[in-house]
Amino acid sequence: MKNLITIACLLFSIPLMAQTKVVKKNAVKANNFGITYSLPKTQLIVDAEVTKVTCKAGPYYKYAEKYLGVKDAITEDKVYYELGKLSLVNKGIPDPDNTYIVEFKSGTVAPYAYLTEDGLLCSINAEYTPEESELETIKKNGQGPAKVTDASVFSEELLMAGSTARQAEVAAKQIYRIRESRLNILTGDADNLPPDGEAMKLVIQQLEEQEKALTNLFTGILTKETSHYEVSITPYDNLEKEVLFRFSNLMGIVDADDLGGVPVYMNLKATERAPVLDPKEAEKKEKSLKGIIYNVPGKASIEISMNKKTLYKGDAQITQFGSREGLAPVMFEDKKAPVKVYFYPETGAIKQIIQ
Repeated sequence: MKNLITIACLLFSIPLMAQTKVVKKNAVKANNFGITYSLPKTQLIVDAEVTKVTCKAGPYYKYAEKYLGVKDAITEDKVYYELGKLSLVNKGIPDPDNTYIVEFKSGTVAPYAYLTEDGLLCSINAEYTPEESELETIKKNGQGPAKVTDASVFSEELLMAGSTARQAEVAAKQIYRIRESRLNILTGDADNLPPDGEAMKLVIQQLEEQEKALTNLFTGILTKETSHYEVSITPYDNLEKEVLFRFSNLMGIVDADDLGGVPVYMNLKATERAPVLDPKEAEKKEKSLKGIIYNVPGKASIEISMNKKTLYKGDAQITQFGSREGLAPVMFEDKKAPVKVYFYPETGAIKQIIQ
C-alpha cells in the first residue's frame, strides 16, 4: 500500500487542531454489555513554521546614515519568506480495518470505557482527561504579525519643508527633539512634568511611538507574519527522499510538484518492526485475539532535510510497523476490584494497568 501524503495551509490565527474530546461509554444491558472502539493507525503531522517578511523602504532612506548613523536601512520594497522550525507529531486516526466490540459479562461491576469522538480507545474502568495536543502547544508558542506603529508624524514644518533632502533634515531634528524631551522627563529636568506615574508612562509611550514613526521614514518598516503549514503522511513502508513539499523564498511553501520551490525531503526507516506473517499465520493469530485488542507499535527513525541541511531528526512510533495483541477477558471479571487500563489513543498501545 502506498504512503499517503496530504498538505494543508493553516494561517496562524486558525486553530491547528481542535482540543481532543472524549466520550464515556457504559457497557449496559441496552447494548448487550458491549462497547465498540477502533484501533488507530499512525498519521505523521509535519508542522512547518513559515515567516512572511515584508520590507517597505522609507522615503528618506538615502539620508539614514547621514542623519541617524543607520547603515542598514531598507532601500527597496520587497517580500520574502523564511522557513522556520519543523515539528513532527504522531496522530492516531481510526483504522476502519481494525474496529472491535468488547463484551463484558453482565456481572462485571459497572464496566465503562472512554473513547475519543472518533472512537479511539482511551481507558477502561478509569476516568480519562485528555491532555493538550502537541500541535496546540506549537500554535500557542507561535508568533503573530509584528506591530507597526502608525503614529501621525507629518508636522506642518515637515510638510512645508519642500525638497526630500530638506524634509529628511527636518524629520531628523524632530527625532532628536523627541529624544531630548524624553530624557528631560525621565531625569526630572522638564519644565512641565506629568502629574503622576501613570501620566508619565503615557507621555513616554507617546514620545516613543512618535520617534519610532519618524525613524521608520529613514530606516523603513520590516514586518513579520508567521503562519503554520501542515503536511500529513500515513507511512506503510520505509521512505527515502519522499518530497513533503517545496519551499521558495519568493512564494513560501508550494506543492510537492511545483518546481518553483526547493524540495523538502523525508527519510523514514523502520528500526523496530514486527515479523511479517504468512497468510495462514496471520489468520491464525487474528482468530486467537480475544478480549481487549490493543496495538504494539513499531518504531522508525525520521529525518527531514532541505538542500542537504537537516531540519528535523527524531524517532516515532508507527502502528503500521507493529502488531496487535489482546488482554484476556478474565481480567475484567473481578466484581470487587475491576482492572483499570489506560491507553495511548494516538497509538492504541497500553499506557498503564492498575489492578
